[in-house]
Amino acid sequence: MNKFLVAMGAYAVLAALAWTTLSDPKFKFATLAILAMFAIRTWSWSKKLENEQREHHDDH
Repeated sequence: MNKFLVAMGAYAVLAALAWTTLSDPKFKFATLAILAMFAIRTWSWSKKLENEQREHHDDH
C-alpha cells in the first residue's frame, strides 16, 4: 500500500477524532491547523521524492 495514502488517511482520522472529541473551539482549530501543517509537509515531501525519482530515471 502507498505510504503517502496511509499517512493522509491517518491525518484524516486524527482530524475527525479531534473534530468530534474536542469541545473547546480554540483547541479544536489549533489541532486541525497542526494536522494540516503536517499533511502539507508530507505532501510536499512526497512530491519532492517523485521529482527526484523522475530526474534519476531520466538520467539513465
